[in-house]
Amino acid sequence: MNTNQWATPTRDFEGYGANPPHANWPNGARIAINIVLNYEEGSEPSIELGEKESETWFTESHGLNSGVVGRDLAAEGLFEYGSRVGFWRLMRIIQERELPATIYGCALALERNPSAAAAIRESDFDVCSHGYRWVKHYSLSREEEKKHIHQAVESLTRTIGRAPEGWYCRYSPSVNTRRLLVEHGGFLYDSDYYGDELPFWTTVDDTPHLVVPYSLTTNDGQYAGATGTSQQWFEFMRDAFDTLYKEGARTPRMMSIGLHLRLIGHPSRAAGLERFLDYVQRHEDVWFTRRIDIARHWIKEHPYERA
Repeated sequence: MNTNQWATPTRDFEGYGANPPHANWPNGARIAINIVLNYEEGSEPSIELGEKESETWFTESHGLNSGVVGRDLAAEGLFEYGSRVGFWRLMRIIQERELPATIYGCALALERNPSAAAAIRESDFDVCSHGYRWVKHYSLSREEEKKHIHQAVESLTRTIGRAPEGWYCRYSPSVNTRRLLVEHGGFLYDSDYYGDELPFWTTVDDTPHLVVPYSLTTNDGQYAGATGTSQQWFEFMRDAFDTLYKEGARTPRMMSIGLHLRLIGHPSRAAGLERFLDYVQRHEDVWFTRRIDIARHWIKEHPYERA
């Protein structure tokens, strides 16, 4: 699927249609699974960082403290839980199972927690840039957004020890984001798209660019409304996996698992994550992998073809 978009963004309602490509995942896997840890705590909007109010989204205080004047210390504490406790719990759960994962890293957040940055450096997890700050990229001017991209790359290179090769905006991208990523260079892919389940190529000013779609559905964001208990979340994720695994016998699939430190990092929710990972690991022909490895695989197995 080649779309000459993002000079003036267009919409593609067809995609791969009835005939998605055979992914050719390594060792004949039916499904590629990518665990994503969203590391955002410390970069979110807050009065401390100059915004008019504190962010509460994906926390226990969401929608409850709208009348707070000044800094919302409850909201700040709930975010800090993610970096102080949730991060370490999720790292333990994943590393005890010897699974790979991807960090969606907000650069400023990792600057503010050197011990977490060190743990990521010591792991084999890849880091996809989640922007410099948790800001609405679609509200930035082209020059402001360009500056944010450069800041993110410079910061992550310093804290993690290598430049990020992927990009995912904290909020949805602007009409300039993809072009700015191509102009900056160094990015193998972006994940600023929710409209597919397999990677695909697009064209930005005659330059091939890979998109590795992400999911807000197979995501712990379900705790924000659709599910309440860890068992409900487990069943929801299990059903998604079972469907994709069955389909993958014929056409291999991809599944992103989006996690937030301050959300599923709490013990009652983390129990559902452990249950789900243990369930999936009992299946054969599953490729747990990093996002960068999915991108590299697609570039090798499904190289860009000009339409």
